Amino acid sequence: MTFRSAFVTAFLGLGMLVLSLAEAGAQLFETKAAQVFMIDAETGTVLFSKDADKPIQPASMAKLMTMEVVFDAIKSGRLKLDDTFVVSENAWRKGGAPSGTSTMFAKLKSSIRLEDLIQGVTVQAANDGCIVIAEGMAGSEDNFAAQMTERARQIGLETSTFVNSTGLPADGQQTTVRELALLAVHLWRDYPDFYRYYGQKEFAWNKISQRNRNPLLAMDIGADGLAVGASEVSGFGIVGSLSHNGTRVIAAMSGLASDKERAEEARKLLDWGVRSFEKTEIFAKDEVVGEAQVFGGAKSGVTLKAKGPIDIFLPITNRDKLTARIVYNGPVAAPVEEGQPVGALRVWIGDTLSQETPLFAAESIGVGTLPQRALDAVKELAIGWLR
Repeated sequence: MTFRSAFVTAFLGLGMLVLSLAEAGAQLFETKAAQVFMIDAETGTVLFSKDADKPIQPASMAKLMTMEVVFDAIKSGRLKLDDTFVVSENAWRKGGAPSGTSTMFAKLKSSIRLEDLIQGVTVQAANDGCIVIAEGMAGSEDNFAAQMTERARQIGLETSTFVNSTGLPADGQQTTVRELALLAVHLWRDYPDFYRYYGQKEFAWNKISQRNRNPLLAMDIGADGLAVGASEVSGFGIVGSLSHNGTRVIAAMSGLASDKERAEEARKLLDWGVRSFEKTEIFAKDEVVGEAQVFGGAKSGVTLKAKGPIDIFLPITNRDKLTARIVYNGPVAAPVEEGQPVGALRVWIGDTLSQETPLFAAESIGVGTLPQRALDAVKELAIGWLR
């Protein structure tokens, strides 16, 4: 019997609400990173997670949000790549050559095209480039940071908070590796014309050429982004993206001990991500996934299905680590209308919640007769407390 047929049999033939091929427990991959979150970019399937919601200091990885604000402004027509911005003394001192931090060596009071500033930020992690953009777009870096946080909420990042455009240490500035990875997917999906800058291996400005600070790009493994960062509090971190044989995985990591460890751990994780899973359809479009109990209905149960086919990413060598459950608040009170949201199919790989697919009533169930409803009431009195 194939894995798919076994999966379907467990749900349909046995009428079970829970399929447990293994107890959720040990992770499939070991890493030295303290916080990790990796997803398949196309489907959003979570492939690996480790303390992914712990607040961290983003350091230079905050520049991903800086660029999101810029890319959104260009896409909406508020800015153009040929627009120019002036390098203020504040930007020059805080982020330029005098700062001793990552810089594109922008000259004081010079005018720079927005496209060149973008390359300075995405390739060189230029702090002066960030501040020049922030002041040019919002009048001050404080105003721009407020826009970053507001925009983060608009795209679904619930906890990321930004105090400046650079990621330099500041009280109150925080994110999580989960939200960094989701931000990276958003950049890849929504801004394909601008995402390419993250894969650019070098950029020269003011007659100074600098290589991209992302160590993955020099490994020739299919990586094309995105950012690195380091802070005393959160250690070394990275947001990496890797494409291999039509599969793209994006991972965010933090809490590593050195830039060398960061590069090696990121390479191993991303390489494992693209090689260790295969996409498998477990339910076709309109195929019944399972059944939910109905209270007070003409039938005792309602069949469930998804809006479309359900695909999952299976570990190639550790399929015994898969756990799947149909989850709903029940029993579902009659009447039930076809298409009514009822619950979800949740799939775990190890102890990571890999994906969640909404399930809907595949049929309408009317209100039952008085004897049927009385019987359901007796059942609830007898066993309802066990839920």
